[in-house]
Order: sequence, then structure tokens, then C-alpha cells
Amino acid sequence: MTNASLSQHSLPNRGILLDRNGIRVSPIGAKAFLLEATGDFDLPSQRRIWALSNAVELWDDVAEIVPGMTNLLVVLKQTPEEPERLLGRLLDAWDHAESIDLAGRTIEIEVRYGGDHATDLNALCDLSGLSDREVIRIHHEGIYRVFALGSAPGFGYLHGLDPRIYMPRKTVPSLNMARGCVTIGGMQTGVAVLTGPNGWNSIGFAELQMFDPLSATPAIMAPGDTVRFIPVSIEL
Repeated sequence: MTNASLSQHSLPNRGILLDRNGIRVSPIGAKAFLLEATGDFDLPSQRRIWALSNAVELWDDVAEIVPGMTNLLVVLKQTPEEPERLLGRLLDAWDHAESIDLAGRTIEIEVRYGGDHATDLNALCDLSGLSDREVIRIHHEGIYRVFALGSAPGFGYLHGLDPRIYMPRKTVPSLNMARGCVTIGGMQTGVAVLTGPNGWNSIGFAELQMFDPLSATPAIMAPGDTVRFIPVSIEL
């Protein structure tokens, strides 16, 4: 992709580009660039992000890559003299990225649904029009894929939540949500890995520790893993 063709897709704020397929690339500081797939939040888009990650990781000038939810952060070893050329390389790499699947593990997480930790279950029932038992059944019957890790060490962003129990993140976060709370944030679900402020909505609790800094593999989850929630108790 030439600089001339790049300029045709430049947005008014310099350095942010859109290619004709709706892929946005923007600088994050001087040495980092973020590529975002702006289409559907789905598994096919994430599989292309995984493929792109594998390709870009081999570039000599790349210090680190951070795959996210249908996006990829690329950190360079040095500030590029021609940022536009790097932007073009990323867009070209996306165009040539073929979807791959990651052969992950299946992780079963035992959950105590309801009870003291389910501080947002009633609000989710009010929003969805479903009973508490229906919400819990829909949640634990789901099969989820780990798209990416982030936000906190070992926190897995899980895709596959049933649209019937989508719930927006809180405008005012809970100040002291416990580690282990099983939560819903928008169209995703997850398990809190730290105790503290949290804008997701809690419907239960899991004892399994998601992150152990002393372990050889600190994070329980990895991109591509499949997650099932197993109800061990329901307290309503």
C-alpha cells in the first residue's frame, strides 16, 4: 500500500486511518499502533486477529504484541521514521491474514450462583424480563471462548454470552467487588481476578483462582480456550 493510497483513507485527525474494509489503525504514543476490526464482535474476526498476531510477531522491528478483543496492539522497538509505512504494513498484513483457530483447553469453573456475591442479579432480571433461575440457567448452559486476556492479570474476555442476558457495564462501578465474582459486562462474561473497583455485573462466585503469580503458568486461561460454568449451588 502506497502513501498516496493511505492518504485516501485518512480521517481528519492525522494518524488515524480507515481502509476500505473498515479496519482502523491508530497510533498509541510514539512506538505503538492499534489495529481494530470494526465489524461484528464474533469468532471469525477474532480468528483473523490471532492469525495477524502470529504474522506480526515475526517482524524484526516489533518488540511486543498484545492481542485484544478483535484488535491488536503492536509495540515497536524504536519510534518509526515513517509511521505511515508501518500503518500500511499492518493493513496489508490484515488483508493477507487467513483465519486460524487456536487449539485451547476446556476449562470448567464451578460457580455458586446467587447469594451474597450476586449483587447485580436482580437488576439483570429487571433488564431482561427473565427470572433469576432463567438467567442462571442461560448463563451456565453457555459455551464460551477466551478471546483475549487483559484488564487485570489473568482476566479472560469470554465470547459466547446469550444475547438475552446482555447487560451494560455500570456507569458507576462497584467499589469493592470480590475476586472470584462471576460477572457480565455488555456482551461478555468473565471472572474477576482482583478485589476492587469493577464495572461489571456480578451474578455469582467462583473459588477457582484465575491468576497465580507463583505458578509456572500464572494465568488459568489462554486465548482459544473453551470455558464452561458448572453450577455447584444456586442460592436465591
